[in-house]
Amino acid sequence: MGHRSLTLPDGAQRIAVLIMQTGLLLLLLYTLVTVRLGLALGVAFGLGVTLLPALVRHEYGYSMDPLLALWVTLSISIHTFGSLGPYDWFSWYDSVAHTVSAVVIASIGYVILRTFEEHSPEIDVPGEFRAVFIVVFVLAAGVFWELLEFASGALARSLGAEAPLAVKGVDDIVTDLVFNTLGALIVAAFGTGYLGGLVSFARRRLLED
Repeated sequence: MGHRSLTLPDGAQRIAVLIMQTGLLLLLLYTLVTVRLGLALGVAFGLGVTLLPALVRHEYGYSMDPLLALWVTLSISIHTFGSLGPYDWFSWYDSVAHTVSAVVIASIGYVILRTFEEHSPEIDVPGEFRAVFIVVFVLAAGVFWELLEFASGALARSLGAEAPLAVKGVDDIVTDLVFNTLGALIVAAFGTGYLGGLVSFARRRLLED
């Protein structure tokens, strides 16, 4: 059974991506009209990230798996729209956001590992250690993010401004890391089959450079 049988049709995935991108664009216009420039900058950055698959297709002729493009856009949308209130309204929202984002980060880690593994015959990582690498990569990224939240909060306080990233205490950090690990395990167990094309593309780019 191919992995595509477990997903939505490609056309439906592309429509879902377009709908979320449209929502981000409308949110960007709203933040500009209401002069919420800090939020506008974050929305603009997120929208730009969702456009990367189209840019890669235009510049290099590589079409990313629609599910990957959908998941990246979903991750950006959840975090961006969460900043409007859902993070504060729903106790479970932050956990969902971290799990979804961890899947994206885990995918990046796996692609990096497999790209260098295929590029160099000297690198040969057993399958079980790839799963360990994915989890460690995501946890490292999670710790870096928590440090970034703390640093941004300290800088904002010193400037008398509102912190762009919320710091909610040790319990929140532990919960975030738990759900980051969950996202990493999802990729390690079920997601690597979707990443073969991206690994091949990254390896070709590495060889060309």
